[in-house]
Amino acid sequence: MMQEVFPKKTGRIFYLLFGVLFFLSGCISVGPDYIRKHPKVPQNWHTRLEFGLIAGSMKPEILSRWWKTFKDDELISLEKRALKTNLDLKDALARIREARARRGISKAGFFPSLDSNDSAKKHKISENSGTGKIVKLYSLGFDSDWELDIFGGVRRSVEAYQAELEAAKEGLHDVMVSLLAEVARNYIEVRTYQNRLTSLEKNIQVQKEIYSLNLSKYRAGTIDRLPLEESLYNLEQTRSRLSALQTGLEEAKHRIAVLLGESPGMVHKELSVCKPIPVPPETIVVGVPAETLRQRPDIRKAERELAAQTARIGVATADLYPKFRLNGTLGLESVSTGNLLAYSSRTWSFGPSVSWNIFDAGAIRQNISVQNAIQAQAMVKYKATVLKAQEEVENVIVAYSKEQHRKAYLAGAVAAARHAFRLSMDKYKAGIAGFDDVLETQRTLVSLEDDLLESKGNVAMDLVRLYKALGGGWRYLKQK
Repeated sequence: MMQEVFPKKTGRIFYLLFGVLFFLSGCISVGPDYIRKHPKVPQNWHTRLEFGLIAGSMKPEILSRWWKTFKDDELISLEKRALKTNLDLKDALARIREARARRGISKAGFFPSLDSNDSAKKHKISENSGTGKIVKLYSLGFDSDWELDIFGGVRRSVEAYQAELEAAKEGLHDVMVSLLAEVARNYIEVRTYQNRLTSLEKNIQVQKEIYSLNLSKYRAGTIDRLPLEESLYNLEQTRSRLSALQTGLEEAKHRIAVLLGESPGMVHKELSVCKPIPVPPETIVVGVPAETLRQRPDIRKAERELAAQTARIGVATADLYPKFRLNGTLGLESVSTGNLLAYSSRTWSFGPSVSWNIFDAGAIRQNISVQNAIQAQAMVKYKATVLKAQEEVENVIVAYSKEQHRKAYLAGAVAAARHAFRLSMDKYKAGIAGFDDVLETQRTLVSLEDDLLESKGNVAMDLVRLYKALGGGWRYLKQK
C-alpha cells in the first residue's frame, strides 16, 4: 500500500522543507561504501624457478606482446589477425556497449522527466444527472516529475552500473588473454605435428630400405622368412601412426581458422610448409604473485563485480525511506480550438509530494537480505579467483620446468638410440648379429624421436600457458 500525501496549503514551511531536502540530495547514500579489496598473497612463488625463469619485475611491453618472444613471423601475423577478426572479441565489445548503455539509463534518474499530454475530447453529459449536452474539450500540456535522490538510491544504481561497465571491459581483456594463448597453442601444435610427421616419414623411408634389404637377403637365401616378416610388420606399424598425427594437424589448423573468424580450411595453404617448432627465449621473467593479481583481467573483473553488488545493497536499502518528488503541469485548455491558444486558456499546477511504503510484509528488507547474500557470493568468487590464479601459475611453472628436464633426457636418449641403431645395422649387414637387434633399436629410435619432438612442443606450449596465467597480452591494443 502506497500512501500519497499532497499538501492542501503550499505554505512557506513546507516549501522550505523541500528546499532543505533539495540541497541535501547528493549528500546521503544509504548502504555500505565499497572498499577495494587487497588480498594477502605470498611474496614469492612456491615453486623453484629454473631453466631461465626468473622472479624480476615484469616489463609491460614484453608481457603485452609475449608471442613476439618466439621470434616467429607467422605466429605474429596470426595473433595480429585474430585481434581484428575473432568473434568472441566482437561479442565482448558488444557487451561493453550494452553495459555503457545501461549506465546511461541509470544516470537518467538524476534528471526530471517531461511528458506531453495533448487531447481532443467530445463528452456527452447524462440527461438524468445533468443537461444532456455534448461538451468538447481541447488541451495541450506538459507534465514534469522529478524525484529528489535524497537517500542515494539513484547514485548507488549509477555506481553499480559503472562497476558493471568496468567489469565488462575486464571481460574483454580476459577474452583477449585466452584468445592470444589459444592461437599460439594451436600454432605450436601445427608445427609440432608437422615435425613429428616429417620425422616419422623419414623413419618409414629407413624401414622401407630395411625391408628391401631383407627381401634381397631372403631371395638370395641368406635369411629365412622371419626377419622379412618382422621388417614388414615394423614398417606397417610405423605407417599406422601417421593417421593420428595427420588428424591432430588438421584439427589444429581448423581451430586456428575459426579463431581468426574464418571457415575451417582457410589457413591450410599458408601453414602447409613445415617449419621448426617455436623455441622459448633463454630468459623469462615471471614476476611475483602481487604483480599477477594486478595484471590478471579475471581477478580485476571479479573485483569489479563485487563492487557492483555492494552498490546494489544501497539501491535496495533506499526503498526503506520516503521518496520526495516535485510535480508540475503547464498547459492550455479550451472548449474550442479557436480559443485554445489564448492567454486565458492557460492552466498550471505545481507542488511537492511524498510517498512512503508503509507496509509491504517485509519485502523490502528481504530484498536487502537477498542483495547481501549475493554480495557474499561475489566475495567468495573473488577470493576463489585469486587462489585459482596463484594455483595456475604455480602449476605451469612446475610443468615448464619438468618438461625441460624431460626434453633434456629425451635428447640424450635419442642420441644414444641413433648410435645403437647404426651399430646394430652395421653388425647385421656384416652378418655378425641377428635382425632382432636392428628391430628393437629401430623401434626405440622411432618412439624416442617422436617423444622428443612432442616434448619440444610441450615446452613451447607450457610457456604459452605461463604467459596466459600471468595475464599477458590484454594491454596490447592499449599500447598500439
